[in-house]
Amino acid sequence: MTAMMAMGQGAGLGFGGGGIDRAATMRGDAAALARAAAEPGARVLPMLEGQPLLAGPEQDRLGLLAPDHPLIAGASPIWLGRDQGRAVFACAVAPEAAGSATLPPDHAFGDLRRAVARLGAAEAELAAMARALALWHESHSFCARCGSPSAISEAGWQRLCPACGAHHFPRTDPVVIMLVTACERVLLGRSHGWPERMHSLLAGFVEPAETIEAAVRREVAEETGIPVGAVGYLASQPWPFPASLMIGCRGEALGTAIVLDPLELESARWMGRAEAVGMLAGRHPEVAPPRPGSIARMLLEGWVAGRIG
Repeated sequence: MTAMMAMGQGAGLGFGGGGIDRAATMRGDAAALARAAAEPGARVLPMLEGQPLLAGPEQDRLGLLAPDHPLIAGASPIWLGRDQGRAVFACAVAPEAAGSATLPPDHAFGDLRRAVARLGAAEAELAAMARALALWHESHSFCARCGSPSAISEAGWQRLCPACGAHHFPRTDPVVIMLVTACERVLLGRSHGWPERMHSLLAGFVEPAETIEAAVRREVAEETGIPVGAVGYLASQPWPFPASLMIGCRGEALGTAIVLDPLELESARWMGRAEAVGMLAGRHPEVAPPRPGSIARMLLEGWVAGRIG
């Protein structure tokens, strides 16, 4: 097998590597957080049902607001950290508050999946943190141990049950995403309900007591019947939909006959490099590429360019 290479933060890879100082030591210091919120440059990112407030005609930056903006009055702040020294918080806002708020004309809540390729690295990282934490609080308002209502603590990075004293922490679900190749071809799949014609690399959740390598082999075999031999790590990407870590791997196929599981995938196919070049350029008549900013897109571009071999 050709040598596998570990890749760092790639160009165009969203949500990670933004250089945010999370300043975790401040999470339990109420006085320090209050001072940070009172700083002239402090800002808050409102989140509406998992969608960040975006700004600009192209929605290419976050709609960060001053802490005293009426939209976020009374909301529970989540400490994200410092972006080049500036204190940044997030908060969830109710639909009724968002509907009645007066915002600049170029501000609107929007889909982070679509916006990630337009945001800068730091803002994408902030938005990913904000979305993952806001959705976690929304779905974990009761204690998993005793069922009592829990409360936000540690500036949004924990929930505390006042009844039994249990501490609950945000979860991150590991997901393997695989660049599986054979004879200068790459394996692509299409999940049910995806945007029209879009295909991507195969992916799946790591199961309990399973290694990354085993998860790669199991997922590919389950979805397409393709056996995979050698597996190596390439790169990773936070993916806040709702709270995953995409673990990019390279896998060597030991066969090419596809036996599709129709419950898992709508379709799967092999694609050569020349055909993949046209797909990535938007010229393929049948297949559209993964979204810009995604690790699938970055890995495919790296393979086409010969950086992954």
